[in-house]
Amino acid sequence: MKQFTYTIQDELGIHARPAGLLTKEAAKFKSTVSVEDGGKKGDAKKIMSLMMLGAKKGHTITVTVEGEDEDAAASAIQTFLQENL
Repeated sequence: MKQFTYTIQDELGIHARPAGLLTKEAAKFKSTVSVEDGGKKGDAKKIMSLMMLGAKKGHTITVTVEGEDEDAAASAIQTFLQENL
C-alpha cells in the first residue's frame, strides 16, 4: 500500500474537469485508488465519488493506492495532482 498527502492548489478545488481527468488517470491502473478529504472517502475511478468529497483549495487530501501496480499508480497520480490541482 502506498499513501501520500497533497494540498489542493486549484482555486476551484476538485471540480468536474480535473475530477474527470483524475478518473481517467486512475483507470489506467489495476490498483485501487482512493482519495480522502475531511473524513470523506472517494473512489478515484468514479467521477461523482471524487466530486462529492467537496475538496476545495487549501484542503489536504490523502491518496491511498493498493494493488499490483501501486508504485506506478501512486507516482502517476501524484504527478497528475501536482500538474493539475
